[in-house]
Amino acid sequence: MDNSPGALALVGSGEYLPVMADLEKWLLEQAIARGKSNRFVQIPTAAGLESPESLNYWKELGRKQAERIGAEQIFLPIFNREGAMDESHIDVIHNAGLIYLSGGNPIHLAQSLVDTPVWNAIKFNWENGSSLAGCSAGAMAMSSDVPHFFRMKEEGEPGLGITPHIRTIPHYNKFFGWIPDKAAKVMMKAPEGVVIVGIDEDTAMVCESGTSSWKVIGKGSVHILLGAPTQKHSAGEIFNLES
Repeated sequence: MDNSPGALALVGSGEYLPVMADLEKWLLEQAIARGKSNRFVQIPTAAGLESPESLNYWKELGRKQAERIGAEQIFLPIFNREGAMDESHIDVIHNAGLIYLSGGNPIHLAQSLVDTPVWNAIKFNWENGSSLAGCSAGAMAMSSDVPHFFRMKEEGEPGLGITPHIRTIPHYNKFFGWIPDKAAKVMMKAPEGVVIVGIDEDTAMVCESGTSSWKVIGKGSVHILLGAPTQKHSAGEIFNLES
């Protein structure tokens, strides 16, 4: 057993789309090189409050991406806490190459998964070499504190704790691109020791296995807004986060 964490990606938007195919394929390859399977496990829990039509849309989008990158799609029907308590999902998650928490409602995602057999399996497999990614709501829920997206100055809800020192703002250029980063950070608040990071759409920050640094992948930038020196990092740049 490879008992060190796999690659980790926080994505601003674009899961399962062609623009993110190279990233998702790379995440799979990182895990496969460590003996994991070519399974692309898609966790749609953040969209669990959406309509059946919307959930089918996410499933089909994921199917096309898995086909595009040559992976086996596993779309787990975990839409709420009841689904996350179902231990039958554990075997499918075990040794997956890539486990992906897609977008929707970050608070519903965190409340559904925390302290459940499914989340314990996800965390265990990531800690032992599987790649883990979260897009939009999935990235927000990775923190120990999940903010209400439109009430950033309020205290958040308990998160999943994978990146306890990072509070992620996805779709950053869509919602805050019209104002300078120094002005945007006035609207932000986070617990002591937590760094607020804005990630543009179609952009990800990735931490490779065994490292503490992050690399920007995609079309946009990553913005360090609070808790560390204000900076903007473009595609290909590598940086560290120190509060």
